[in-house]
Amino acid sequence: MNFKKIAIATVVLAGMVTAANAQEIQRLGGNPNGPFVSVTAVPTGGKTLYFVSGALPTPVTPPANGQPANWGDSTQQTKSVFENLKKSMAVAGIGFGDVVKATVLMGPDLNFADMNKVWMTEFGTAAQPNKPARAAFHVHALAAPGAQLEIEFIAAK
Repeated sequence: MNFKKIAIATVVLAGMVTAANAQEIQRLGGNPNGPFVSVTAVPTGGKTLYFVSGALPTPVTPPANGQPANWGDSTQQTKSVFENLKKSMAVAGIGFGDVVKATVLMGPDLNFADMNKVWMTEFGTAAQPNKPARAAFHVHALAAPGAQLEIEFIAAK
């Protein structure tokens, strides 16, 4: 009989811990009518992991009169992506110094060296010395036709 009570208490307690952990996950920012959020925050016990959705550049010139958007050159696109990431991350109270992992998706026309020059203005500087682990991939195309860069982050704070 005692064993049954312990087993039941263990199952109930495990369910409560799981429910509490599920409630602690935060989904922040993004378009309320869109299919994803800007940042998902997952507590890990001491720190919180932040999964930052991939950001695309903002067009220099939006599409108009049947013409595609002008996304700018590699430098402009990288700066734009970083600005969009900063906006998403601000909702969660995190910044580039908190980034521990980056994934970079580059379209066929992106200049890798130009992207890296902009990258080095944000990571590994005197003002922000932290550098994340990073993987970079060339891809055939991104979700926004003509865009050449998408970056996503994992941060911890």
